[in-house]
Amino acid sequence: MGSVQVGHPENRLTGWFHRSTAFLVAVREELKKVTWPTRPELIKATRMIVVLSIILGLIIGLLDWLLQLILVEGVARIAR
Repeated sequence: MGSVQVGHPENRLTGWFHRSTAFLVAVREELKKVTWPTRPELIKATRMIVVLSIILGLIIGLLDWLLQLILVEGVARIAR
């Protein structure tokens, strides 16, 4: 069986600090590689998302109404 190594709390704390610092430095370097959208691109993409969300909401609402009409009211008519 492997042994569990218990170190001093100071070593764990400084090790955690160094790992966290290295991680944040790596994140900063990766963020420099990102191609951020321009303001017009961002506005265009936002408009597309809003319009598509509205269209999808209307389609889902229409399907819900249609299925309710068929399943609930249709079954009620058959049961009479």
